[in-house]
This record gives sequence, C-alpha cells and structure tokens, in this order.
Amino acid sequence: MVRIGIVGIGFMGMIHFLAASRLGGGQVGAICSRDPKKLAGDWTGIQGNFGPPGAQMDLSGVATYADLADLLADPTIDLVDLCVPNDQHAAQTIRALEAGKHVLVEKPIALSAADARAMVDAAAANGKLLMVGHVLPFFPEFAFAREAVQSGRYGALRAAHLTRVIARPDWSSGISAADRSGGPAIDLHIHDTHFIGLVCGVPKAVHSRGVVENGTVVHLTTQYLYDDQGLAISAVSGALSQKGRPFAHGFEFSLDGATLSFEFANLGGQGHLATPLSVILPDGTVDRPDLPGSGDPVDAFVAELGAAVEAVASGVPCPTLSGELAMQALRLCHAEVESARTSSTIYI
Repeated sequence: MVRIGIVGIGFMGMIHFLAASRLGGGQVGAICSRDPKKLAGDWTGIQGNFGPPGAQMDLSGVATYADLADLLADPTIDLVDLCVPNDQHAAQTIRALEAGKHVLVEKPIALSAADARAMVDAAAANGKLLMVGHVLPFFPEFAFAREAVQSGRYGALRAAHLTRVIARPDWSSGISAADRSGGPAIDLHIHDTHFIGLVCGVPKAVHSRGVVENGTVVHLTTQYLYDDQGLAISAVSGALSQKGRPFAHGFEFSLDGATLSFEFANLGGQGHLATPLSVILPDGTVDRPDLPGSGDPVDAFVAELGAAVEAVASGVPCPTLSGELAMQALRLCHAEVESARTSSTIYI
C-alpha cells in the first residue's frame, strides 16, 4: 500500500483527498496544513468551480502536520502530493525529493522554466519519481480522443481546436493573484498545451493573440505551428467568461475518417453537456462511445492518483505524468505569452 502525504488543504487538496479515498493501492497517511481548523477536519470553508463543497472530514488514521518538515520526516509516507500555490511548487518539490520521497505536484510544474529544470534534475539526482498532475488526459472524453488520434483508427489528424474558459477566479486568492499562480495563461491554459504536446507532439513555434489586464495575459488564442504545414492546431483559453458560466471546456479533432467533438460547461450553476463525446462519421451517422466512470469529475483525479500510485509501486514512470513533458508545456505557455505581447511568432 502506497501511503500518500497531501500538502496543502485548499480546493485541490480536498479533491485529491476525496480521490485518494477511492484508491485500491494507495491511501492518505498524512496531511499538512498551516490552518488548525483544517487539521481538525473542518473543511467547510473550501470551495471551487467543480465537485462537492467543503465539509467536515473524518481524519481518523491520518497524521496531521502543520509543518512540511514534519511530514517529510514521517518514514511511513512514500508519495508527497503537493497541492500548494503554484509559486511554492519548485521549492517544496525539491525539498521532498531531497528527503527521499516520490512527488506528485499539481500543474503547472513551476512558474519558470529554470525552476522546472531544477525540479527534473533533483528527481534524477535523488533517484525518485517527479510526476506532474495534468489531469486532463484522465478525463474519459480526452482519453478517448488521445487514443483515437494516436492509434490512427480514424485516419490521419488534419486539425484540432481546444477550448477552456472560466470566469474570473475570485473564489481563490491564490489563483486570482497572477504573481502566485502565473495567471490564466499559465495556470489554466497549461492544460491545453500539455494535452496538445501529448497528442499532437510539441510544435516548432506558436503565434498568439491575447487580452492583457494589469500586465497579465488573461485570455489567449493560439495557433500551433508544425513542420507539417497542413496540420492546423489551435486553442482558446482564458478567464473572461461571466459568472453564469464559471467553467467550460471542449475539443474538436478533425481526422480523415471522423470528427471527434465534445463540449461541457457549468451554465447557470448546472452542468451542461452541450455536445456529449461524439464520433461524427462520413456517412452522416454519429456514434456516442460508452465511457468509463460515473461522470463525476473527481473520477479523473482518482485515475490520475491511481497512475501515480502504480508508478511508485512498480518503479515504472507514467509517461502521462512526465516531468519533462510538463516542463515543455510550461515553455509553450511562456512562448504564447511572449507571442501575445510582441505580436510575433515565437519559435520553441
């Protein structure tokens, strides 16, 4: 049984805790928070843009620490799961790796490419796994699209477009503060750059247009440029939506033999599946693939944590959680921000 220590009990820490409770090969052995109420199980003040609201949690059998050093000194913890603000990812990851722990850190891997490189190097130097929690590939719709494109069963990929928009994240001071989160162009959009790199490969260049507020790029539209000039890959991502649509994401992949389409949004406080995962075929028929899971978004985090736990148990890295791929996704985001600011094509 892989024992997990969750550091940071905010919205994402709570989601990871709930997901870990459903694992077969892993369990939460400890949590770390500076908030004594949260250490006592009072998580009622936690809120986010999906999943259940915070509640009173049963922490029986879970060690509670107010200081990261104490959790890192706990010999029963195998995997440190970092759900802390983005600007703390690098320092805390390196501390955990040097303490002899495997690490799963929430996306983005870091705020700077130099910090990301230091984290990857620290994992190699200490012989431990560094995994980055890009959860999107574990959502069943995105997992289906990835397999369909990479297997070639619908022919060659011609074009793709990804969408990810949220309302202004005023529900979280850590996310809304660009100096701590990196702003929407990093914290939000990196989901798409990571997925594009995973499915389509890393482009040679990007060309972006963006909306800038108070020095921060809050909305991006990007074309990803590949050596194959006939491949048209694009994405739109940002935090300009009104509060009635706090979250929306989706995709369209155009292949020689099918179009794959999906769109989901939280609309007016309700989940709204505008386009369920659809395989649109040349003869006009539309297939609706059966997907695993219950439709609960926490299921994707169960799959993500399960992959991390399996990697720790087997010693075999999970390519989807690769620190190197996460570092490349961060570089893409920075290139897009530079492109938006300079109105120029940026080569990777």
